Amino acid sequence: MYSQYKLSQIPQLLHETASQTAGPFVHIGLALEIAGFESRPDEIWQNLAKEGATGEHIELVGCVYDGNGDLVHDALIEIWQADSEGNYISEFDNKQPFSGFGRSACAADGEFKFNTIKPGAVDFNGTLMAPHVNIAIFARGINIHLQTRAYFADEQEANDKCPILNSVPSSIRRKTLIAAKEEGDGKPRYRFDIRLQGEDETVFFDF
Repeated sequence: MYSQYKLSQIPQLLHETASQTAGPFVHIGLALEIAGFESRPDEIWQNLAKEGATGEHIELVGCVYDGNGDLVHDALIEIWQADSEGNYISEFDNKQPFSGFGRSACAADGEFKFNTIKPGAVDFNGTLMAPHVNIAIFARGINIHLQTRAYFADEQEANDKCPILNSVPSSIRRKTLIAAKEEGDGKPRYRFDIRLQGEDETVFFDF
C-alpha cells in the first residue's frame, strides 16, 4: 500500500509550467514591419526564395478565419519546407537564395503572403510524401500554436500516394489541406485559407 513507502521513496512530481496566449502583441517581436517598426536587415520575413533560387518560384497566400467566419487580422504564420529537390536545409541562412523558413503576418486585408519555391517530394521511411509546405499558426487565444500542411492541387497523383495526407481518413477533411492554384502576378499562386473552427475547419496535426 502507499503508506508502506518511505517518504524518500515517493516520487516528487514537478509542477506544470503555466501557459499563456501568444497575443495580441505577437507582431511586435516577430513582424516588425507589420507592427509599425523599422525592419532589420536580418529579419525573418516572407521571402524564402530570392533571385537565383533553384526551382519553380511561386506565391503562397491565404487568410485565417475564426469560428464565426471572420478574418483574424493579427495571426502570425510561419512556414518551413524542403527545396525543389525534396531536401530540407540543415542550417538556416537568410542570405542564401533559398532559406527554407519564413514568416508572414495577416495584415490589414487579413492575408498572409509568401514568395517561395515549389518544394519537391520528401522521403518518408522509403515512401515519398507529396510536395507540401509545413505551417504553424500563432494568434491570440491560441495557447499552443497550431500545425498544418499545405499540399498542392496540381499534384494529384503525388497526393493520392502521400502517407501523411492519406492518414486523414476523411476525403472531405483532406480537402482542407489542399492549396488551390490561381493566376498570379507573373508566377503561379496557390491559395491556402485556414479555418480555425467551425464548418470546413482545417485539419491540424500533432507532430
